[in-house]
Order: sequence, then structure tokens, then C-alpha cells
Amino acid sequence: MAASLLLCRPAIPLFAAKISNQSPLFSFSTPKTLRPLPEYRTCRCPTTVSLFRPEKFRGYWWRRPAGTSLGEAEEKETSAAIIGEDSADFELDQQKLSSWVAFTVILGVVLAALNVLWIDPSSGFGKYFISAVSRISESDEVVMLLLVFIFAAVHSGMASFRDAGEKLIGERSYRVLFAGISLPLAVSTVVYFINHRYDGVQLWNVQSIPGVHQLVWLSSFLSFFFLYPSTFNLLEVAAVDKPKMHLWETGIMRITRHPQMVGQVVWCMAHTLWIGNSVALAASVGLIAHHLFGVWNGDRRLAARYGEAFDVVKSRTSILPFAAIVDGRQKLPKDYYKEFLRLPYLTLTAVTLGAYFAHPLMQAASFGLHW
Repeated sequence: MAASLLLCRPAIPLFAAKISNQSPLFSFSTPKTLRPLPEYRTCRCPTTVSLFRPEKFRGYWWRRPAGTSLGEAEEKETSAAIIGEDSADFELDQQKLSSWVAFTVILGVVLAALNVLWIDPSSGFGKYFISAVSRISESDEVVMLLLVFIFAAVHSGMASFRDAGEKLIGERSYRVLFAGISLPLAVSTVVYFINHRYDGVQLWNVQSIPGVHQLVWLSSFLSFFFLYPSTFNLLEVAAVDKPKMHLWETGIMRITRHPQMVGQVVWCMAHTLWIGNSVALAASVGLIAHHLFGVWNGDRRLAARYGEAFDVVKSRTSILPFAAIVDGRQKLPKDYYKEFLRLPYLTLTAVTLGAYFAHPLMQAASFGLHW
């Protein structure tokens, strides 16, 4: 839950048309950044691809996934003509040791500052924030909802003003400001939830029913593969690399265009089923409402940034999981599973398992704050 609260979804497209006094089927009115990036392979558009008008083939480029031959591209047609970015694409030979050293240092500094300025009861402001919100109502459910909505307003609000903010102070500075404000609020919300998750009115209790624990565990585990499509770019998250707004199209995005919303809904349903009280229900209502708003707001921001490029991606993806696949708008490549056999997903698996086994430590640390 903690990580799902913290992350936003930055993006950039990998597709562009190179015009030689000719007009493509899709007239891109998008920013000048909509060009093939040098780190990705490109190839001349084959005459069998039906995405463009036949008489206009020459002079166009499209990006194909690494490892795809020209013949395979001809067979896959529109599934190979990826306009958006290849999610979870990670190659070790393109990584710089200096960048990851800088990431480690920045992460350590941020966590230390967060502890001193917000978490530590003797020096941090977190306790005052929780105390101020708690004075509004004696109801744990109301306080839980308020904490979620405060975080949501700041997080989504700053995401909405991202373009203007980046123009004003730069991409890296705005990312630092965004994280510096969002992170403490997210920590407060998570800690309050952990400390008060068994307060309120008990609505049901199914923990003793055989199979429920396994169902909740499996649902929670799978939810994390939906929650983090954008956070594989850890160097951008830490502003080591310049943060970008990514237009993802592969991997989990083929299943749903808004995986973070789907993952949050699955996580909330699983934990609400397990805990079964009014506080858990209030937290779930707030989180799901925030992510449903994020569906509209995310599409709006991508449409404003990428115009017709986003319209094409939108036309062959869906909000409802698997809907675009079922109705034929999304054509899965034969080797679709390979889009998940990548280091970021393997790392995510390890981190998710680690987080599950670290639940007692998380609970003990939260109880020690008395929030």
C-alpha cells in the first residue's frame, strides 16, 4: 500500500513519423520530443503494414521491440508498430555505475531527512500533522478518509500542474518538490492505517474460513504487478535521470491502460475482506476513489501532452482489464510472456515477497510512533 500511494506515472512516446513532403494517416500535433529515441532500434516501414496508407509508406519510421526481426514485424503488423514505450525495458549494458551510486546516495539522504523531519517523535512534524487531523473528528473512519483525501489532493494536484511546474523550475526540481511533499503525507496515511486497521466496527470476520488467507495473499501479491508499471525507472524517480512522462504500451499495459488503479482496487478488496471492519472499508473507499479520479486525470494529461499518439494507444487498450484483448482491439504477440521475463519484474517479485515477510517489522515500527 505504501508504495502504491507514493508513485505517479510519468511518460514519453517512442514513435514518430518522419515526413518527406508526404502526410501520414495520423497527423501528429504533438511536441517536438515525439521522435525516435537513439537507444531504441528502428527499421524502415515494410510495405505490408496496414497502419498507414499504402501510397505513403516511404519515409516513415516506426519503433519495433528489441529482438524482433523484420519478418516478425511484418507478421505482427499493428502489434509490432508500437507507438508508446516498452515498459520494464532494462538492459544492464546501458546502465552507468555512477548513476546507481548517485541513486543510492540520494535515497539514503531522503530517508534520513524523512526520519528526522517527519517520523522521529522528538524532532519530526508528523505527529503534529496526525494530531491536527485527528482533532477534526473522533471517528477513526473519518480521520482515515481525511488522510487519504489530503494525500490525494496534493498528489493528484501536483501531478496536474506538472507541465507548468517543470517549465517554471525544471523537471528534476519539480520531481524533488513533488516527492518532498507527497512522501511524508503517504507515510502518515500508511502508519495511521496500520495502527488503526482493527479499530471501528467489525462488519464481518472470515479469517478462519479455509482458503481465505491464501486468496488474500495471492490477490495482494498479484496487485503489485499492476501497481508499479511506471516505477521501473528508479533513476527518474530519484531525479538522477531527467524525469519524463511515459506513454507505456507493452507488458501490463496491454491488459489494462490503468494498471495502478486496477492494482489498488485488487489490494483494497483483498485487505478489506481480510480485516472486515469500518476503518479498512473507509481506507479502501478513499484509495479507490483517488485512483478512479486518476484514470480520468491520467488520460487527460496524456491526451494534452501527446495528442493523436495517445488517441492511437487509447484505441487499442482498455481501462477494464482484458477488455481490449477480448474485443480484438489489442493483438498480443505470440511471445507476449517475454515482456514480463525481465529484470524489473523479477526484482518486483523479490521486493513483494520481502514486504510480505517484513509485515511484523512494519507493524512494530508503526506502533512505536503512536499515530
